[in-house]
Amino acid sequence: MKVVVTDYIEENLDWEAEQLKKTSVGGVNFEVYQLKFRPEEEVLAKISDADIIVVNMVKFTESLISKLKNCKLIIRHGIGYDNVDVKACTKYGIQFAYQPDYCKEDVAEHAIALIFACARKVVWSRKTLDESSRTGQWDFSNLFPIYRMHGKTLGILGVGRIGSRVHRKLEHFGFRIIGCDPYLSEKRKAAIKNIEWVDKETLFKESDFITIHTLLKDDTKHIVNADTLSLMKLTAYIVNTSRGPMVDTPALAKALQDKKIAGAAIDVFDVEPPKPDFELFGMDNVILTPHIGWASEEAGLEIRKSIVDDILAGIEGKDARCVVNEIRRGK
Repeated sequence: MKVVVTDYIEENLDWEAEQLKKTSVGGVNFEVYQLKFRPEEEVLAKISDADIIVVNMVKFTESLISKLKNCKLIIRHGIGYDNVDVKACTKYGIQFAYQPDYCKEDVAEHAIALIFACARKVVWSRKTLDESSRTGQWDFSNLFPIYRMHGKTLGILGVGRIGSRVHRKLEHFGFRIIGCDPYLSEKRKAAIKNIEWVDKETLFKESDFITIHTLLKDDTKHIVNADTLSLMKLTAYIVNTSRGPMVDTPALAKALQDKKIAGAAIDVFDVEPPKPDFELFGMDNVILTPHIGWASEEAGLEIRKSIVDDILAGIEGKDARCVVNEIRRGK
């Protein structure tokens, strides 16, 4: 049984190797590489005969997947999985699983931190402090207006695992909270109290803060675009901690330049890390963080444990915990 990790963000995977040594199934060959940004032929040379593959950011195209000889399970290290062709996995009989639960609390907390940072202009305040220190007198003119958060409308776009936690953490903070999620069942919606369900257009029109927590799909890509941005209040902020392609970045840059919205806070990007000529660099009404919403010591341990559990399930011929496609192993 061969288990291959194509790329990883941990310092090392010694703990994983130790756990796999303990399995009752003998002869597990555990191989670890850093193949991110490597050519497809180099990736294939390392994984072509693997039974189980764990991937972080390596692109798994149909071309690559079709050449896997023995693979029965691909595990994505993370929540989003737009770097893996799930349809191709299904086509070639490969179960595909991901880790949707490990950093729910952390991404929700990061989104809230960005909402607060926008509202209280925390990041931008440093420039005022430095300038006032230089001149010897306070000058807050570049920071105003600052509005109280209490009584403002928070729009949550996607109220699933993470969006629902943002709601739960903020529902007693004094916001009016509205939500839009066409993928959420009526039963799930009914279970979430103190929220008004609205359509997408209403959410963009009425929100003072919009935070995005939906999956990246064909119909959610560029959900923030010139049209939806034009619906927003001049005093509104948009926060994205989900996936970079949710936002049409040139459209957002123009809206910010033209002061059509008050600002934005972005943790995820189309190209990661963004190139030096990224449109939002240098803009004074944007907060940018380095795709760090997932990060905490607790989350790091949780995802490592859940991936090992999935590997062990695959070794034993069982289903992984969170399978995306319809491939089932039936044990």
